[in-house]
Amino acid sequence: MSRQHQLCSESELFFEDLSNQIIQDDVFMRLTTFPNVLVTSHQVFFTHEAMENIAITTLSNLADFEAGRDCPNALTFS
Repeated sequence: MSRQHQLCSESELFFEDLSNQIIQDDVFMRLTTFPNVLVTSHQVFFTHEAMENIAITTLSNLADFEAGRDCPNALTFS
């Protein structure tokens, strides 16, 4: 038996401070517990230039990772 999940809408999660509230979206909350998940807001419009820069940076990051090189865009926790 499959269970359908209704995600919260973006406006319910990202446009106000919810730090003092319990978020009722189980999937969203579970995702935030994983160390390899970074939650960012949705970007409605990307220019061609922005999309090209994102693709180039992403591919460069992957190449650095695959080659075992330090990635200048790596996120670190201190």
